Amino acid sequence: MKRSIQFKLGFIINPIAGLGGSVALKGSDNVVAQALALGAEPKANQRAKQALEILLPYKEQITIYTADKQMGEECALALGFNVEVVYQSNTKQGNTMQSSSSDTENAVKVMTEHHVDILLFAGGDGTARNVCTIVGAMQDQSFPVLGIPAGCKIHSGVYAITPKAAGRVIELMVTKQLVTLTEADVMDIDESLFRNGIVKAKRFGEMKIPSELRYIQAVKSGGKELDELVLQDISADVIERMDDELFIIGSGSTTAFLMEELALDNTLLGVDAVYQQTLLQNDLTEAQLWQLLQEHAQQGTKTKLVITLIGGQGHIFGRGNQQLSPRIIRFILAQQGGHENIIIIATKTKLAALNSRPLIADTGDSELDQQLCGYFSITTGYKDQVLYPVSSPQ
Repeated sequence: MKRSIQFKLGFIINPIAGLGGSVALKGSDNVVAQALALGAEPKANQRAKQALEILLPYKEQITIYTADKQMGEECALALGFNVEVVYQSNTKQGNTMQSSSSDTENAVKVMTEHHVDILLFAGGDGTARNVCTIVGAMQDQSFPVLGIPAGCKIHSGVYAITPKAAGRVIELMVTKQLVTLTEADVMDIDESLFRNGIVKAKRFGEMKIPSELRYIQAVKSGGKELDELVLQDISADVIERMDDELFIIGSGSTTAFLMEELALDNTLLGVDAVYQQTLLQNDLTEAQLWQLLQEHAQQGTKTKLVITLIGGQGHIFGRGNQQLSPRIIRFILAQQGGHENIIIIATKTKLAALNSRPLIADTGDSELDQQLCGYFSITTGYKDQVLYPVSSPQ
């Protein structure tokens, strides 16, 4: 019996990617111990698992080349894939949370030497930089990569829009469908400035990715909205609705403008709480937010969530607001009003820039993502709303 040609999938996980998100540290660079002490739980392996699960029907056709322990081995073996561990990390025995940037770079180098068909990696912009350090220096500039979004900051264009979307792209390749390669930018920001509310992003390089526009995100658009009159109208609409309810204000420049109109201190890249137009707390962690919701619920106070979308990408959950965890979102949805308790604000210019692509819910919980799918009313001005679809491409 003739054996089919095996698809060689390189697979690397940065196990600490996104670790600081739920505890309001805006990243994981140099804060692993602090994040763990604050109760953060690693999610990167879970995100990577969602991508590999899409490939389970084809596991007899795939050999996964990966690094040891939580850098890929454990995830792939648990799902029953044929696995070859080709890199041993420099972690201490029993400590799987200390993989370093050099581990990622060395693992990538080994993957290229094994001539994998594509390198699938889970992480954030820092991980993309590590991969690019090796891949960008290669003579063969056609070596393809694809990122599984697992970090706090995903500015780079080398990532799929959700973990399952990453799996779908690999599925196209495994099933020998025509997939074009294209160049995508690798971006990164200064996390120390990011934690102080300053976004300073720069282009680090570029890598080849499969070009499948349904599943690959754009490089994040930056900059403050120019049309302040529209933002004033949006803010006026939301402020008029602020009665005796707890308002959770998400991250972003559009929500920051709302806080400015309220004359309240704002965490540009965090989550704040407002009650009766008075600031309760800035930059809440997921645990602090959960406790606040419980306390107000006991007093009979309803909660509403005000969020905006990431310009150019369209994500409303799962990018820079991991404090809004599945249990937080479910709690808000479970109250009277359901989806109406989530107020999405954006200018029509920002929506038009998506070129009819839907908004993306990528909470890390597939069931919740599906619950969020459908049409939401987006506040685009004073008493001005449009219906716009929310999706979770899988």
